[in-house]
Amino acid sequence: MDQAVPAPLAAHTDAPALPALTPIPLRELLPWLLFGSILLLMVVYVVGVEQGAFSLISNSYVHEFVHDGRHLLGFPCH
Repeated sequence: MDQAVPAPLAAHTDAPALPALTPIPLRELLPWLLFGSILLLMVVYVVGVEQGAFSLISNSYVHEFVHDGRHLLGFPCH
C-alpha cells in the first residue's frame, strides 16, 4: 500500500510585494509619547488620589465611580 505523497502546491507570484518598513523618527514619536504619559498620569490621579481633602472635584462621585478600580490597582481608600 504505497501511496504517493502529493507535491506541494506552487506558490502564487501574483501577490504584490509588501512595502518596505521605515522606522518612525523620534522627532515625530516624542509628542505622542509625551501626550500618552500625561494622559496616563491624569488617569492614575483620578483613579488613585481624587478623594478627600485634596480632591479637585467636590462630592464623592469620582470616588464611587472608580472605587473598584482603585482597589484593583492597590490604592487604599478606606
